[in-house]
Amino acid sequence: MIGSEIEQLIKMLSRLPGLGPRSARRVALYIVKKKDSFLGQLIKALKEVEATVSICSICGNYDSQNPCHVCASHKRDSSIICVVQDVADLWAMERTSAYNGKYHVLGGNLSALDGIGPDDLNIEKLIEKLSSGEIKEVILALSATVEGQITVHYIADRIKKTSVKVSGIAHGVPVGGELDYLDDGTIQTAINARREIN
Repeated sequence: MIGSEIEQLIKMLSRLPGLGPRSARRVALYIVKKKDSFLGQLIKALKEVEATVSICSICGNYDSQNPCHVCASHKRDSSIICVVQDVADLWAMERTSAYNGKYHVLGGNLSALDGIGPDDLNIEKLIEKLSSGEIKEVILALSATVEGQITVHYIADRIKKTSVKVSGIAHGVPVGGELDYLDDGTIQTAINARREIN
């Protein structure tokens, strides 16, 4: 029999993305076993996040300062904005160090099935940013799902009324991927997005 406190911990952990009941039990057991060396540090980190982290008023990133470190940096190219669905996508882009512009987090994709329309996303703020004349290019780095591509086309249509260049990230065969293991849609996209080899 597990104590009610541990059951509550497991219940809370199982609400985290990627953690089902079994994984939550393993994490809870680890926390309990390492109570003396780990739990205090975890509680401290959670309290610091609660006290300091907020949403950036410019791009929508999470950070301990507002504007966030990305928006506040003078080393980044302010003439390019990369539009992403969620903060997780922004963090993924930052891990690569391949992009040195600014960001704009939409907060989701358009989805008629889920009742998510343009007014539910952070699209108008993006269009407002473009009116400054400082932005030269918008990169639409949204997922290759149906909803992601509908969102790409909607935003691209809105931006066409301005002089801003609109581009999208390439989709297709991942680095290290083998064709035999890829789905038909990925292969088709890779063929359609082919480029000349010099």
